[in-house]
Amino acid sequence: MLVAEGLTRELPGDPPVTLVAGADLAIEPGKFTAIVGPSGCGKSSLLYLLGLIDRPTAGRLLLERRDVSPLSGDERARTRLERFGFVFQFHFLLPEFNALENVMMPIRRLGRLSLAQAEARARELLGFMGLAGKAEKSPDKLSGGERQRVAIARALANDPLLVLGDEPTGNLDSVNSARVVDLFRSLAHEQGRAVVCVTHDPGIAEVADIRVSMLDGRISEVRRQG
Repeated sequence: MLVAEGLTRELPGDPPVTLVAGADLAIEPGKFTAIVGPSGCGKSSLLYLLGLIDRPTAGRLLLERRDVSPLSGDERARTRLERFGFVFQFHFLLPEFNALENVMMPIRRLGRLSLAQAEARARELLGFMGLAGKAEKSPDKLSGGERQRVAIARALANDPLLVLGDEPTGNLDSVNSARVVDLFRSLAHEQGRAVVCVTHDPGIAEVADIRVSMLDGRISEVRRQG
């Protein structure tokens, strides 16, 4: 589904700073992949390259066998909206909108569904997340775990092929962390999506299907688990 070939990301300087060096990686549908390693090793930088947020200095990225590395900024944004769902450590819900409206936003931006269809889709996703009764609640009226589940629902709004998480359990307690991990496993194993998470959470690393270890900007090991 997504293949990185020699992905490299450098920041200009004297000398330049290498964030990711020569990363080769295949992201598979129906698999939950965890990217692990010490702080500053390039995990998030690799994730942002995989998610078309950052542009590689060298190498290429194939999405469904198409090289998406040279896409323009507008084309990359459209591809992200259509194909990717993102979940970050902080939920980034807009406080002036309720849960339902937050989930509807990417659907409305894509513009493929009517307002009624967008609302129905958002309510369906909130129900899947166990939040059917919280649709009209503003983010400040939700718990931390509920806010993160709204963020996951929003990430799924446009039915993405890939779901990318950057420390998605970083601000959650153990109970809510376990619930989010179960949701990610369900997205991969039951819905066939490719799920990739950068994490320091051993609970995620242990249950992932594929564990990608990084050190000093390089992938040091790719291991299948279970």
